Amino acid sequence: MTNGLRKRPALARGVLLANKAITNAVYVAYPCLLAWLVYAAATGATGAAGTLLRAVLVPGISFALVTVMRKTINAPRPYEVFEAAPVIPKDTHGNSFPSRHAFSIFVIAMTFCACCPLAWVGPVMLVAGVLLAVIRVVAGVHFPRDVVVGALLGMLAGFVGLWIL
Repeated sequence: MTNGLRKRPALARGVLLANKAITNAVYVAYPCLLAWLVYAAATGATGAAGTLLRAVLVPGISFALVTVMRKTINAPRPYEVFEAAPVIPKDTHGNSFPSRHAFSIFVIAMTFCACCPLAWVGPVMLVAGVLLAVIRVVAGVHFPRDVVVGALLGMLAGFVGLWIL
């Protein structure tokens, strides 16, 4: 899968840049949401304290559970199976299933859907999650099953934790 990118270095750099940009955007956006929820709770907004607690606990607990699941399964990565260097520099062995990048962006996107007053942000993050999942596969660091299961688990964890509990 990575051969097409290797033949087009500019495209490979674009994939690498998109991977970093999406990942970093989520790393910035999520703490911003939490900061806004802290402010809302401090100013006495109705339900803000409970929303803040859910916005911290649901992603945090589910992230820890997925991490344990990955370590238990310890599935090999595509570059280990096919002995081909990934486009995204990585030398981790195992821990491929499920994708924690896919899981994280989807559970955080669900958190935005449930907790952010800007209704458009959550759906934009879900689209970014699909793009990130595709990038992780074409760059050779995950199999399609890794990102699909990571995304589904992220959405399930978000739905169950943020709307049902």
